[in-house]
Amino acid sequence: INYSFLAPNMKGLDSAMSILKSSTQSSPASPSPKIEFSVFAAATESFTQKNLNCDIKTSMERFKPVVEGAKAAGFRVRGYISVVLGCPFEGYDVDPHRVAEIATELLEMGADEISLGDTTGMGTAPRTQELLRVLGKSGVRSEDIAMHFHDTFGMALVNTAVSLENGIRAFDSSVGGLGGCPYSPGATGNVATEDMIYFLESLGMETGVDLDAMADIGDWITKEVGKPNSSSVGRAILGKRNLAM
Repeated sequence: INYSFLAPNMKGLDSAMSILKSSTQSSPASPSPKIEFSVFAAATESFTQKNLNCDIKTSMERFKPVVEGAKAAGFRVRGYISVVLGCPFEGYDVDPHRVAEIATELLEMGADEISLGDTTGMGTAPRTQELLRVLGKSGVRSEDIAMHFHDTFGMALVNTAVSLENGIRAFDSSVGGLGGCPYSPGATGNVATEDMIYFLESLGMETGVDLDAMADIGDWITKEVGKPNSSSVGRAILGKRNLAM
């Protein structure tokens, strides 16, 4: 388990470091959790302004000392790039070369991994293929990339298949398909973890995740937060189990 701090600027980094320091002092005998820091960039100017209240150039300038500070303290850093396959303000035509430039800059700062977010769920198989082709041509390695697909239009697993064919092996997901984006009206959550596990295992891959237990968690947490369980696989497992009873 990794615990992730979102630190978009030095104020966020300093706050997180203070929390970590006080936590260590209050329970010195406790095992240290795995900690990572995250910075959130975006591939379009409009989304960056909405999300961070600045332009892309300024956001990258703010991220650099955060990444360098976290790395100097011995922590892992993950860089996120939102709206890589479609922006709620600028539409489908997000420039893959701009995404590659931002990814390269984050890696050069010291980020350990780049998560490419289809925040709106507007991605399609051909455009996912083109994005990964451009990133590869830019020198970004497949092992440095994770894919973060939202399932708004039901394309998340299709785009996952394209990513697998391009050597990507890290994917973000959310149990029960929870999530969304306040700046992208209508966008659903990430692809459901249960659906992702089932899909990968259907291809013969080992995930190391107990799918039945994950279905139980999805059922529990969606009820707790009062949201529908959007995992097709999770609902199917629960339905089959209830039928057997």
